Amino acid sequence: MSKRRKQYSADFKAKVAVTALGNGQTTSEIAARYEIHLTMVTSWKRELTDRASMVFEKTVKPHKESQATEEELYRQIGMLKMLGGWRFRPS
Repeated sequence: MSKRRKQYSADFKAKVAVTALGNGQTTSEIAARYEIHLTMVTSWKRELTDRASMVFEKTVKPHKESQATEEELYRQIGMLKMLGGWRFRPS
């Protein structure tokens, strides 16, 4: 019987990573304190330092899905204009 991998929340990962950055404890001590593997502390700490600049970015890039949805809406608006007006069509 296989054992399922434990999923950690983003809040928990952030708490561990911030602790690893700012605390005087070793990575091994932090891993023991939170009862997680040593490599998780290291990778979460690295991910936090790599992505920290994203917090201060002013522009938010839309996801590909929202871009596709927006393009589809503009296409539909164009078709409605070509048909001669805005008519209500129930879907």
